[in-house]
Amino acid sequence: MKNHLKYFFTIAIVAVAVVVVLLKYWDYVKNPWTRNGQVCAQVIQITPRVSGPIVKLPINDNKLVKAGDLLFEIDPRTFEANLDLARAQLEETGYNYHALVQQVEAAKAMVAVSRAAVAQARSSIKKVEAEIEKDKAEYDRQKGLLPRKATSQKAVQRAKANYQIAVEQRKTAVAGLAQARASLLESEANLAEAKASLGAAGDDNATIRAARAAVRQAELNLEFTQVRAPVDGYVTNLNLRLGSQAVANQPALALVDVNSFWVYGFFKETYIGKIGKGDKAVVTLMTYPDTPLEGYVDSLGWGIAQQDGSTGFELLPNISPTFEWIRLAQRVPVRIHLTHVPDEVELRVGSTASVLVMTGTSGSEKEKRAVALPRALQ
Repeated sequence: MKNHLKYFFTIAIVAVAVVVVLLKYWDYVKNPWTRNGQVCAQVIQITPRVSGPIVKLPINDNKLVKAGDLLFEIDPRTFEANLDLARAQLEETGYNYHALVQQVEAAKAMVAVSRAAVAQARSSIKKVEAEIEKDKAEYDRQKGLLPRKATSQKAVQRAKANYQIAVEQRKTAVAGLAQARASLLESEANLAEAKASLGAAGDDNATIRAARAAVRQAELNLEFTQVRAPVDGYVTNLNLRLGSQAVANQPALALVDVNSFWVYGFFKETYIGKIGKGDKAVVTLMTYPDTPLEGYVDSLGWGIAQQDGSTGFELLPNISPTFEWIRLAQRVPVRIHLTHVPDEVELRVGSTASVLVMTGTSGSEKEKRAVALPRALQ
């Protein structure tokens, strides 16, 4: 009897163990998983905005830097000189602007003088015309008196001479008016030219704005000589040395953003239909096989590169041969957002990971402890 109980308990224990193993295995089978995963992060290419030799390099390869830390400095002396030159040109532009303002004011004064001369010439013509009318009336009166012997021939000649003088004076006044008008046109042209040379007044003046912009550009270029970290990150693959020539708009080093890590799991297309955005995920790194990382599905890729149909030789479509009875499932990238990374885990771009997605957990508030994938599945 004791032997039967012994066998019974042994079989029961074995059965329970088998059931537990099968349930655990089924838990991993029903949830999509892949060993084809990779750690990714935003890699910023640090690119200088100006060219010049590097005079300061306070960083080392693989060093952690904070946002705003100095990565390297380009020789600033050339840009300091350019800034001094731009400021001097701005000052000279200010002097030239004030000189042009004075020219405009002088031109306006000349226009006013010319207009007064025109008005005076017109007044002179009117005055002379009044004299002509008076002298002509006197001349006509003297001529009418002469037949009656009421005046002398000398008085008639004098009246005639006065009339002729008045007529000549009118011609002179008309010529003076024409000259005054010509002077007015010339002064108005000079005023227009002075205004054109001056441009807009005050801060809207184009030359002043251009000079200030040149100063600002020189200040920016001087500021750009100090290249600083835009984010917290790791300096990677540093090949710069003191004295190296930094070239504007050419990447100088790489910076891995420490706050941007995610994991790509490349799942077979047969699994994609089960995966939903927001589903909880367990990531197991090959570097830390016993330390699972928690996360959730952030997004699913909408396409992968197509090889069949691409342009090949002589612009013909390139089609790879396949066996009809073998159909290889394509792999679609699934982006996993990591919600918790243990302190002892150091993420590195490109490292290998296994990813398991717990389907149907999107929006679930029930907490489920992350468990590392079995070694056989990693």
